[in-house]
Amino acid sequence: MEPMSVDSSGCGGLDAQIEQLLQCRPLAEQEVKALCEKAKEILMEESNVQPVKSPVTICGDIHGQFHDLVELFRIGGKCPDTNYLFMGDYVDRGYYSVETVSVRINLLVDTTLFFPMIPCSNSCYMYLMIFLIQLLVALKVRHPHRITILRGNHESRQITQVYGFYDECLRKYGNANVWKIFTDLFDYFPLTALVESEIFCLHGGLSPSIENLDSVRSLDRVQEVPHEGPMCDLLWSDPDDRCGWGISPRGAGYTFGQDISEQFNHTNNLKLVARAHQLVMEGYNWAHEQKVVTIFSAPNYCYRCGNMASILEVDDCNAHTFIQFEPAPRRGEPDVTRRTPDYFL
Repeated sequence: MEPMSVDSSGCGGLDAQIEQLLQCRPLAEQEVKALCEKAKEILMEESNVQPVKSPVTICGDIHGQFHDLVELFRIGGKCPDTNYLFMGDYVDRGYYSVETVSVRINLLVDTTLFFPMIPCSNSCYMYLMIFLIQLLVALKVRHPHRITILRGNHESRQITQVYGFYDECLRKYGNANVWKIFTDLFDYFPLTALVESEIFCLHGGLSPSIENLDSVRSLDRVQEVPHEGPMCDLLWSDPDDRCGWGISPRGAGYTFGQDISEQFNHTNNLKLVARAHQLVMEGYNWAHEQKVVTIFSAPNYCYRCGNMASILEVDDCNAHTFIQFEPAPRRGEPDVTRRTPDYFL
């Protein structure tokens, strides 16, 4: 049977692809290509500062933890009944990274998303990264106005070649074509989002090169993540207890203090900066006198850290509610014996 085309099969084809991914069966290479071409058309129309209306549920890092993405949808509500904003880092580290991205792209598609527990063998855990990214992209294509997917520092050619996504694509498909298709698509992901002109959402943090949102809007985002400069900073920087700008221990981006975030929020009439990028044990963490919040949505990160995950619900009155959750139940839990690189912690 020939792979279903996104253009020829329409919503029914997307729904079938989403269901296939939920059963831990990845899309064929040609299906991935067609899906990502459609997603690219949608993402090209989105801004570097993508406006988002409330109510919306804001999510942090997922890192290929496919079952936990399914749990997130179970807790937060099915799409399109719930609007979602994901702040990056969909691949690398987890066991199901490729499928997670595709479900998101098809989330710009349709699905019941009252997902049952997914039966998987140990071998299935090898490809959850692939399932995850395919799922997210599929959802984006299916429901483009219900899901916003921002770029994280791991949505990068260089990073994915080192931290797992490239190798997973190579093992699953026998070549690097699917990796190239997705990393080309990552160039089109918006850098930031703005919820009701009040909550500035991004993966990393602020930049000394950016004083206002118009500076973000003027960036050329359709490129590999640079090693330095404002685009790099938005994806790599972290808040810090110390005032001013500091050198980041990550080797990219900066640390920024409360004085920086207060000035940025004042200049841009913002109430809050919401970001991801850092493991926080309770799933969320306030900083800078509640001017900045970190959200992390991968529970028991790397299957060993023991942390909670959270999502932030913003209602139609812009009131905030955090929902914490633990890892989803699994069968065939992977045997995690290798040490997790400190980079991820």
